[in-house]
Parts: sequence; C-alpha cells; structure tokens
Amino acid sequence: MPNGMGYFHMYHLSLTNPVFAAYAIAAVLMVLKGVAMSWLTVIRMTAENGGFRNPEDMKKTMANPRPHDSQLAPNERVDRIRRIQLNDLENLPYFLVAGLLYVTTAPSLLLAQFLFYGYVVTRLLHFIAYYTAQIHDIRAALWTPGSLIIIFMAGSTFVSAVW
Repeated sequence: MPNGMGYFHMYHLSLTNPVFAAYAIAAVLMVLKGVAMSWLTVIRMTAENGGFRNPEDMKKTMANPRPHDSQLAPNERVDRIRRIQLNDLENLPYFLVAGLLYVTTAPSLLLAQFLFYGYVVTRLLHFIAYYTAQIHDIRAALWTPGSLIIIFMAGSTFVSAVW
C-alpha cells in the first residue's frame, strides 16, 4: 500500500480491501433482506385479501375489486411479517453502522468475515424462527449472537478511536 494517510483511509473503504468487501457483501444481503420484507408483506396481504391498515385501501380498484370491511381487521399472518420487518428495522441499522466503522479499525480478514457473515446467518435464522412462529426463547437465542456481534464491533471501534 502506498504511503500517505489519505490513501490509507480510502483503501479501508474500497472493494480492493477484502475486509470492506466482506462488509459490503453482508451489508447488501441485509439491505436486500430488509427490502424483501416489504415485498413479503404485500404478497401476504394479497394472498390474505386483508391486513390492510389504511381506510383508503378499502376503495374499489383493479387491485381490490371487492373491498370489504374485514380487510382492515388485524390479520395475524400479515402482522407477523410486519413484526419481522420491525425487528429488522430495530437491528439492521446498528449492524450497518457498526460494521462500517469496524472496517476502519483494520481487523483481520478472518475475524471480520466471522463477524459479518455470522451476523447475516443469525438474522436469517432469526427470520426463519419468527416466520415459523417459534417461541420467544428460540428467537432470543438466535437474536443474541447478532446483538453481541454488533456490541463487539462497536466496542472495538471505540477502543481503536480512543487509543
């Protein structure tokens, strides 16, 4: 790597840096998973012909040719997907920020891959557990490692920044 702090910092946030590339792969997978939850909600609402939240969704349209009052009633199958998406919205931003900051600490590639890909695996397993209505204990056991990964990355970054 050429000398010069400017280049050094730019290298950290470049796909030529294998640690950043590993982060980018994990981050893209998590972003796509988050976006997929919106599509899954729409698919589930269409299949259930319900679970709508807004009164204007009750208007007769090509997408809703036979509106009925029960379409605004709570629908557990649709709401489950929304809860999964909310859980992602409560967790994924922390991973995205902590992971990006962690890249700047120049961790070993193996450790970074373990953390980034480990987080992805825990989120996918958590999704499966939530989607299949597993008990809280199972969901929590799958959520906890991902949370600890975020805490580790944030703590490592903090220590690197202070020292």
